Amino acid sequence: MLHSLALVPGFALLGFLIVLVVGRKLGDPKAGWVGTGAILGSFVCTLLTFFGLLSRPASNRFYIENLFSWIPVGSLHVNIAFLADPLSMTMALFVTGVSTLIHLYAIGYMRRDRDFPKFFVYFNLFVFSMLVLVLADNFVLTFLGWEGVGACSYFLIAYFFEKDSAATAGKFAFIVNRIGDFGFLMAIFLIFAHTGSVTYQGADLGALGQSCASGSGGHLLHCGLSSGTLEAICLLLFLGAIGKSAQLPLSLWLADAMEGPTPVSALIHAATMVTAGVFLMARVGPLLSHAPIAQDVIASVGVLTAFVAATIGTSQNDIKKVLAYSTVSQLGYMFLGIGSGAYVAAIFLMVTHAFYKALLFLGSGSVIHAMGDEQDIKKMGALRKYMPITSFTFIIGWLAIAGVPPFSGFWSKGDVLDGAFAKSPILWAVGALTAILTAYYMGREVYLVFFGQSRWQSRANNLSQVEPGKNHDSHSEPHEPTWLMWLPLVILAFFATIAGLLNLPFTAGIGYLDRWLTPVFGTSHLAISTSGKWLLAAGDGVLAISGVVIAASLWRNVWNRPKLEPKFLQDAWGLYSVYEYLVSKPAQAIAKISNNVVETKVIDGAVNSSAGLVGWTGLKLRKLQSGYVRNYALGISIGVVLVLVYMIVRA
Repeated sequence: MLHSLALVPGFALLGFLIVLVVGRKLGDPKAGWVGTGAILGSFVCTLLTFFGLLSRPASNRFYIENLFSWIPVGSLHVNIAFLADPLSMTMALFVTGVSTLIHLYAIGYMRRDRDFPKFFVYFNLFVFSMLVLVLADNFVLTFLGWEGVGACSYFLIAYFFEKDSAATAGKFAFIVNRIGDFGFLMAIFLIFAHTGSVTYQGADLGALGQSCASGSGGHLLHCGLSSGTLEAICLLLFLGAIGKSAQLPLSLWLADAMEGPTPVSALIHAATMVTAGVFLMARVGPLLSHAPIAQDVIASVGVLTAFVAATIGTSQNDIKKVLAYSTVSQLGYMFLGIGSGAYVAAIFLMVTHAFYKALLFLGSGSVIHAMGDEQDIKKMGALRKYMPITSFTFIIGWLAIAGVPPFSGFWSKGDVLDGAFAKSPILWAVGALTAILTAYYMGREVYLVFFGQSRWQSRANNLSQVEPGKNHDSHSEPHEPTWLMWLPLVILAFFATIAGLLNLPFTAGIGYLDRWLTPVFGTSHLAISTSGKWLLAAGDGVLAISGVVIAASLWRNVWNRPKLEPKFLQDAWGLYSVYEYLVSKPAQAIAKISNNVVETKVIDGAVNSSAGLVGWTGLKLRKLQSGYVRNYALGISIGVVLVLVYMIVRA
């Protein structure tokens, strides 16, 4: 069953090729069914590979499938090869599983879109790229998948490219990710320079980490890698993760990415692209464990991002932007776990987050679909009467992300906070405050959308405002979507409720996910007693319920509280202005100087001056060509005399 590993990305690639070639002939909805079936095939192959790996002893749970040699240059040998180990299989399982549900949802959501087949071309290519990223057995192939999801995100975010805001958002995401890519590339160069390999097994990250721990004089015993270089590698990799996973200061692109269709938002924010940075840092965990400076930086940036994004989410009115900042905040929690050394907790949160965040985004899409593409939560209200399935599942997603027991987020977020407490009570305190804010701002969204009085007009009045290419129907009141859209909501709600079973803190003192990932990360040991863990868990539950109660008391029957929605939070702490003054305006000034001075006076001046010099030289030399034989004879005579003088002097 392990030999089905290459078929995991293979099915997604096959779906991409089929829809690319015959998608227009298949049309709507057949092209969508082909794309969805391809991702379902990837999920089935992932399950087969998972069970094959599970049948092996814990000490031998890895398998490499080498397809062919890709870059054989000197000492650099890079293969197209895939690695199946507990970490890659965990990632592949939720990527393919959640992506299948999102694809199914998209068939209904994108119905009657004029570029329906093209949408699924991009969708399948996106999932293929993500699977290459998580299954690659070397840094270079990981980087190929890394760039693939970046390119596909541009296509999908800017899908409605006729809107200036969508086109701008796509470019913004693409450019910001290139900043992170620079760090990733530099880290790969350093790794190859000091280890002679770019494969995870060849570089032997675990051995490198152990050598760093036992080295003397600040150097590794076996590879000559200094502790400073190790820190540099980890920090450069984190720079790549900051761009891809939208951490401060490169976080704003994720909110602007809401310009894409809602299934795109769900795919990018829940199961694929934004989790790539967390995966990368978890993959190099054996190195990171011996880079204390990098760990401190990651934990600090993560908790700060979680807090700042949560505060911004409290004042947003766009239903999808609230969820976008929620994603940024949750990713901050994951990096807090990575920086605290709680790698399993970070992966646990990533898995549960995939379920409840996909649920929330798809639920918001159902609301937008029902409201004639209205996204302002201040113009909604009382929708639970018209959309019982959507409202019920959305509330489950809210309780899960809020960390209310016994939903999955309670267990996964609690694990991260436990790790943070073991590292620093200050980190835990900021994370705990963020947990209250999370329950609050998500509660605010729930109450403004599904409770209170209706503040919306008949959908018939909104249909003329629908964006070009978006789908709509002729219903005059909000209503539940087709089964293609509500069935994924029900399935995701189920897993958002029970996914905490993956890593419960009891059962012989360790959860299943902990045991499963032990071959990758080793046995985790937190400096917290059992009673201390239960006290922290109780505190987590109290924090979550407090946030829920605060949201209910403030927003259940009131839809407008300006004092709780300050302008600076609506404007994302002024970060857009910071970008404007520190990045945009200097870049424009440099562009103007380049155009008006460098291009016009330096480059064009050099070219024009060269041409002028040639012309001037030609005009002067023309005078020698008089056409008189006596002048030529005089010239020859002078030349002969000069030659004779030269010969005499030489003699």
